Amino acid sequence: MTTSGETVMKGTREADAQDERAVVRRLSLTGIAGNAALSAFKLFAGVAGRSSAMVSDAAHSLSDVLATLIALVGVLLSKRAADDDHPYGHERFESVAALLLGLILLATGGLIGKAGLEALLSGNDAQRGGPGSIALVAAVVSIAVKEAMYWYTRRCALHLNSAAFMADAWHHRSDALSSVGSLIGIAGAMMGYPALDPAAGVVICLVILTVALRTTRDALGQLLDTSCGRSYDRELADFIAAQEGVVRVDLLRTRRFGNRVYVDLEISVDGDTSLRKAHSVAERVHLRVEQRFSGVKHIMIHVNPAA
Repeated sequence: MTTSGETVMKGTREADAQDERAVVRRLSLTGIAGNAALSAFKLFAGVAGRSSAMVSDAAHSLSDVLATLIALVGVLLSKRAADDDHPYGHERFESVAALLLGLILLATGGLIGKAGLEALLSGNDAQRGGPGSIALVAAVVSIAVKEAMYWYTRRCALHLNSAAFMADAWHHRSDALSSVGSLIGIAGAMMGYPALDPAAGVVICLVILTVALRTTRDALGQLLDTSCGRSYDRELADFIAAQEGVVRVDLLRTRRFGNRVYVDLEISVDGDTSLRKAHSVAERVHLRVEQRFSGVKHIMIHVNPAA
């Protein structure tokens, strides 16, 4: 029998699911269309402005289209309903997507750093031909657009609790940082200091690698059933212990399953309580935990008699 609380909760989840799908569609369209247009503009500016740095930056922007597609596929697959082969759902597809994006960031940072070091060590003046002002304008436009896309994607990722789209947001920021390097290099070449370009590339490489390692670490943590941490567990345990009928919390374990949380719980109730009442206590705890902690997908509760 379905309770009124469960009915309301089901309706809320369906509304939330529709809202999430709308956000995913808008975010994906913005990312793919924005990156494609920006890549075309930077390629034109690089060729017309005789800037190899901007041509390379255009290729980096084009890679962001692939990153957004990976994030989209990961999120869509993660939203598939549970089935006989996957009774716990498909949330880990999103963690796999986040891991792939982390690896793409690692490769991007590594290539930028390699190119920068080679240019510094060889003393090659990549901008000796003198880039045009359109390349400088393109770098400024790229920084503004990609930083805006970072904040928009980050906000949506937080709303969706999406590791894949958060990784995509950092991919946007890595492109903005790459454009900062292009701006410094182009401006330096125009002023007669071409070594600024590879030097900025090395610094940007370190920033991107730091973000990539964090993204990869978080994705692996979700794939390996890592706990939600002491602070989260303590808050959850205190909330459960305060519920009516709960004498104490005997055991609590949390684990991340993709971007959702599973909880294993043992509580003690009055030993003289009837089985029916003890079951009601457990049901109430189950419902209120899922209402209070939106990331919790399921909580398994075992009831012990209090001594």
